[in-house]
Amino acid sequence: MSTPPEGLPVYRVLTGPDDSSFCRRVSEALSLGYELHEGPAITFDGERVIVAQAVVWRARP
Repeated sequence: MSTPPEGLPVYRVLTGPDDSSFCRRVSEALSLGYELHEGPAITFDGERVIVAQAVVWRARP
C-alpha cells in the first residue's frame, strides 16, 4: 500500500499519558503499517509522565 489507510497522514505524532491507552494507540499505528520515527519524547507535567511518539508511513511497493 503506497498511502496510509483511512486517509491518515504520512507523519503522525501520538501524545498522551504514559499508560496502557497510549501504548495501545502506538501499537495500533504499528499494526496498520506505520514505523517508529526515532525514540519517544518524555516529560513530567507535575502529576504524570507524558509521552510523545512520532510514527511515519513508508510507501510499500
